[in-house]
Amino acid sequence: MTPLSPRFQTVIAEIDAANAHDPRQDNVGGTSRPREVVYSERLSECLSRLYPEASEALRIAARAQHICRWQIPRHDYPLGREGYNAWRSACRDHHAALTSAIMRRHGYADDEIAQVARIIRKEQLKRDPESQALENVVGVVFVHHYLDEFVAGHEDYGEAKLADILRKTLRKMDPAGHAAVLALPLPAATGRIIDIALK
Repeated sequence: MTPLSPRFQTVIAEIDAANAHDPRQDNVGGTSRPREVVYSERLSECLSRLYPEASEALRIAARAQHICRWQIPRHDYPLGREGYNAWRSACRDHHAALTSAIMRRHGYADDEIAQVARIIRKEQLKRDPESQALENVVGVVFVHHYLDEFVAGHEDYGEAKLADILRKTLRKMDPAGHAAVLALPLPAATGRIIDIALK
């Protein structure tokens, strides 16, 4: 594993402290915890497993991927694809700005801060290895922890429609990401949807 600087742990702790204010709660193992704390921990765990040599910048970007996302409510933007894309763009800018401020407080250089911001925004996806690695991790975490809940919440969708929705996520991943998804221990019904989506 790449050695991490002392300030890294301080930055991670500040990101976690910010996410601890999330009013939304997820039940994990019978315990209610702030949603973005749970999500960020899952991203960090998945990143360490898939990319054990990940840089400090990539590790920070993964932990801060959704920092304080509840502060940019989806309902503040119009319904439909255009509104959704505008919301996602605003979220990325918000996460990058908050993380940049935290890193600056703890002595990171401008080029290091800019690198993390680029990864959070997933700039040059498919061309930048770190942006692509984070996109792979996001996709794996979604399939592993959230896809079953999504499927259960859309019982009116058939397999074909669910596969089409999932295909949009898988399309942004590379073969290494797809392999990681296929290696997950998933229910048979979920596995079928993924198989359809990958065809």
